[in-house]
Amino acid sequence: MTEPAATAVPETTQVPPARLEPDAIGVAQDTVIGMANAAPSVSVGLTLAGLAAATAYASGPIILLTAVPMLIVANAYRRLNLWNANCGASFEWVGRAMNPYLGFITGWLMIAGSLVGAISGVVVLAPSVLAVFGASATSTWPNIIISTAVILVMLVIAVVGIRITARTQVSLGLIEYVILVGFAIAGLVAVLGHHHGTFPITRGWFSVTGIGGHGSLAAGFLIAVFMYTGWDASVYVNEEVTHRRANPGRAAVMAVAFLAIIFIVSEVGLQGVVSPARLQANSASALVYVGQALGGGGWAKVIALSLALSVIASTGTALVIIARMAYGMARHRVLPLFLGNVSHRFSTPATASIVVGVVLIVATWIYLLSSSIANVFTQLIDVTGLLYAAFYVLTAIAAMVYYRRRIVSNPWDAVLVGILPVGAVAFLVWMVVKSLQAAPASQIWSLVGIVGVGFILMFVARFVLRSPFFGIPRESAPRDR
Repeated sequence: MTEPAATAVPETTQVPPARLEPDAIGVAQDTVIGMANAAPSVSVGLTLAGLAAATAYASGPIILLTAVPMLIVANAYRRLNLWNANCGASFEWVGRAMNPYLGFITGWLMIAGSLVGAISGVVVLAPSVLAVFGASATSTWPNIIISTAVILVMLVIAVVGIRITARTQVSLGLIEYVILVGFAIAGLVAVLGHHHGTFPITRGWFSVTGIGGHGSLAAGFLIAVFMYTGWDASVYVNEEVTHRRANPGRAAVMAVAFLAIIFIVSEVGLQGVVSPARLQANSASALVYVGQALGGGGWAKVIALSLALSVIASTGTALVIIARMAYGMARHRVLPLFLGNVSHRFSTPATASIVVGVVLIVATWIYLLSSSIANVFTQLIDVTGLLYAAFYVLTAIAAMVYYRRRIVSNPWDAVLVGILPVGAVAFLVWMVVKSLQAAPASQIWSLVGIVGVGFILMFVARFVLRSPFFGIPRESAPRDR
């Protein structure tokens, strides 16, 4: 008996592979995603006291100067995205322009930096939420329950689609930024009005060396670079943005510019609300303490809400962008292929998103339940800024290498893609060296461990997964492109 003809499936009826939804969000929403990943309220809260002390109250000039290399690197991202717009971003750019092995390490640093940064936000989420309701933030299980619930909610949003993700980020961001900037303006009015207990503005606030020349440029720049990290999230959703080659790069540049404005206004406006001694004595909860000094317990709860929204937003963006990094790398078989699966229903890398969500939940539980493991995580968190600086440097160099023919043939590109990126790279390398010189051995070993794991994974990708990525030819832009 012969088999029925119906068992043969014509090639024309095969279901095409699912892909991410093109033209789903605009440049404004993409900009907010980049800003959300930098978590402005959390960044200000963590650095308010430290930056004031390090710079001798010259926070404004230091943040402004740090914005320059960040904008230069963001422009390098923009130029590279014009060439090749895909979720792998720096992983693929460095791999195709310089070396695929270096590209893999860049991709690993992207994932590691974003994952550790997400964990650092999640573990401070519950205390911020509990502070809104005036509850104790020291109990372990309320912290675990709140953190887990938020991750699960943001995971569902991330899986359902980039459109709802973008709308959520815009909603959270608008509330967060209005609260933060509103408090900063109120703080600045109080300082200018010489309210009791405030610290007066002097000429030193506008000098890079601070009051009496006692500010440390190196220490100030280290803190400021940490504040900016995360704006590159705008690029990892490039396959879902309208005009995917042009808009994600523009969004990255705009995210850095808007972050600079928010950071300068917030740090300058809030650092003088209380005396230096009181600010440093309450450095662990500086933002909430300043809010209470401005308007009592009610205002403190409002600023705590801003912190909570900031962490929730950054957790949501972390789930989205890490999943897309993994998706972009899995398509080249340098990570397990199942991470490259896209949901036919939602057009998102659902599998990768769920994996990232599970990792965040497990890491949060371990951190909160084990003090010894928490110490290990703390060392990793302390080097997050260095991981970001490393792949920013590699990306800027990749832009110079890819556009090298333009650099020597076009004066404008010689400046934008040659001279300025060299300066930005030199600044970031200097910052990394200064950080490592001041870092304890435990932090250095945590960095070595992260890089070491990257090399092991690269070995697996090359010889076990047999990824063809490691055999791709080098590419460069022609003179007239």
